[in-house]
Amino acid sequence: MKGVQFLVAFVLLALASKLVSASDPGPLQDFCVAINDTKDGVFVNGKFCKDPKLATAEDFFLPGLNIPGNTSNQVGSMVTPANVQQIPGINTLGISLVRIDYAPYGGLNPPHTHPRATEILVVVEGTLSVGFVTSNTDNRLFTKVLYPGDVFVFPEGMIHFQFNIGSTNAVAFAALSSQNPGVITIANAVFGSDPAINPDVLAKAFQLDQNIVKQLQSRFWWDNN
Repeated sequence: MKGVQFLVAFVLLALASKLVSASDPGPLQDFCVAINDTKDGVFVNGKFCKDPKLATAEDFFLPGLNIPGNTSNQVGSMVTPANVQQIPGINTLGISLVRIDYAPYGGLNPPHTHPRATEILVVVEGTLSVGFVTSNTDNRLFTKVLYPGDVFVFPEGMIHFQFNIGSTNAVAFAALSSQNPGVITIANAVFGSDPAINPDVLAKAFQLDQNIVKQLQSRFWWDNN
């Protein structure tokens, strides 16, 4: 009986330790600078690693996040990333950063989700209305108006957004708990997929006329392609 109790406790502990692993796997060395040349690399966390003896300070450096992003687009925002694609030294370290610029009067970082990361955002300039929605069946909205210096957290996988409700440019920086958090912009994914989702599916899911669905698909497919 004691053996069975020990086995059950061991299994529960193993499951708990698995569940608390909420970010990228921990590295087993000081760093693993990503490289594209596979000849002398070792494949770790989606990237090949440079020989640590060949790493330089440039592998951990990225200039330019002081430069405003171009918000002259349909949504009035621009996300400038600093992840493993821009800073190869981030590989296996489980962290990344973005700068987000928002145009006045309605610049929007549209509803999206990061499948592999929690996000913590701080406003540097302007006034943002932000929020995230919980999973089914509650679909509860957590929302807040943020001013310079305010911080808000978007849990991993939750659909979230930021909207500039001010009359001036807005700027925010966000840290994410993954070297490559990924992003799924909801409208683009649903209406701009390639190939397109059957309009009957979307018409029923969104309770829309099929012609409206086709119109949305034509607009987002053009934007995505």
